[in-house]
Amino acid sequence: MKKTFNIEERTAKAVEYFWRTKNNQLKRSSDASNRGAVVGGKQLDGFLTLLKEACLSVGVPSECIFDNNNYIPGFFRSSKDWDFIVISPSGKLLVLIELKSQVGSYGNNFNNRTEEALGNATDLWTAYREQEFPTLGIPWVGYLMVIGDDEKSTSPVRNYTNHFPVLKEFDNASYIDRYRILCEKLMTERLYTSACLIRTKNSKTYNDVTESLSIVRFIDSLKGYLIGCESEFNR
Repeated sequence: MKKTFNIEERTAKAVEYFWRTKNNQLKRSSDASNRGAVVGGKQLDGFLTLLKEACLSVGVPSECIFDNNNYIPGFFRSSKDWDFIVISPSGKLLVLIELKSQVGSYGNNFNNRTEEALGNATDLWTAYREQEFPTLGIPWVGYLMVIGDDEKSTSPVRNYTNHFPVLKEFDNASYIDRYRILCEKLMTERLYTSACLIRTKNSKTYNDVTESLSIVRFIDSLKGYLIGCESEFNR
């Protein structure tokens, strides 16, 4: 059954939930660093709700939507737990989405996030090639990233070039710029169908980094794909 869905309202609630959960985890943490919030998880549950409501709005049955314990077979490893998936009533894997966030500790974690995104996609598409799971053509694969909008994320970052020069797009690039470059290239190289990059200062403020990486375009792409799968849900 289709349900109404307001993306602006839902995104604002998701951002507010993100900050409220993060701040509560920091207060409960036994250390003074950001680690308590990083390892606490659950901060992006508001975005999981957003994704679920987007799917319901185009007629995807709730029993086809999964946002917990989504272990999908891999090729280079046994399996990968995706944050959000949609499986048709006939058992076909239609949608997989990975959600990530980073506020602070940018230098320590940016490369890790990059390697995770590349590794997850490489493992998934190789498993797809080997027909490790049933699909309806090519599945829709999404990457959604929430990044802090602060002095450390917006200041230029030093490049280490002691042997060879880096690509010019990284000159004077901040960490937000680097995440933008990453997300754009993930789509250009067809590792992910769509990517979304949201910058946020606090619970009341968020912005899309670029139009091509906006939450609206991300959700529109997802909904468009699912509308094309309508026959799978109406058998």
